[in-house]
Formats: sequence, structure tokens, C-alpha cells
Amino acid sequence: MSHRTLRVSELIRRELATLLEKNCSFPGMLLTVHGVDTAADLKNATVHVGILGGKEEDYTSVMERLNKQRGLIQRDLYKRVKLKSSPQLYFKHDRTAERGVHMINVIEELPAPAVETDEPLGNFVGDDGLDHRWEPKEDQDESER
Repeated sequence: MSHRTLRVSELIRRELATLLEKNCSFPGMLLTVHGVDTAADLKNATVHVGILGGKEEDYTSVMERLNKQRGLIQRDLYKRVKLKSSPQLYFKHDRTAERGVHMINVIEELPAPAVETDEPLGNFVGDDGLDHRWEPKEDQDESER
């Protein structure tokens, strides 16, 4: 992407987030604009929207409503953003926030780490320093390995 395309994408993202916050209400849900991918010719732009809260079934209706109101949203957006060629907006549901929350929950459920010591667990075997066979300490029983 060119520098100009990146700047236009970021400008659209910022203004669109403000516009959706003020003009569109979705009870019990929060919409976030994660990013905008603008075509090099500035004819089309894909808007990645994250939805937090609500039920999974409601997400499709939210996306349908955004795509139905695309003309009104574009009109309001391009009153604020003056461009020679205003891209056609296409809304796409972005699930990165949901995946992030899921990953944090998985990480929090992991067991506590074992106690760390500076004591080595075993010795490398080999005279040339290139042999990577590992021998555990002899005083270590099977349950400690």
C-alpha cells in the first residue's frame, strides 16, 4: 500500500468510528472500527467492524443493517472527509477482539509455572561439544522428570 492509501484508510477509520458512535445505536452492543482497507485506486474500501456484547445471532443483523444503511453512512462520512474520489464502503465483521478475549481466558486457566532454580536438570553427553544427547541426573527419579 502506498503512503497516501494508508493515510486515507486511517482518516476514514477515525471519522467512521466517530460517525457510527454518534448516529447508529445498537442496544446492548458496542461497535468498534478495527481498520479500513482501501483499494489503491480509492474506489472501494472494506471496513472491518468488531462487535462486543449481545448475542451471536444479533451480529448478522447488525452487519446487514450497516450494509443497508451504507449510502447514508457514506454521505455523512464524505461530508466530513473531502476526497476527489470517495471509496464505496463495504462492512465486514472482524472477530479479532473475540479471539483475543478467548486467548486471554485460556492463558488465565493455565496452571502456575513450576518453581525455577539455577540447578541444571541433567548433563549433555559428548566429547566434541556437538552431541546433543541428554542424560538426566542420576539422583532424579522417574516422577521428577
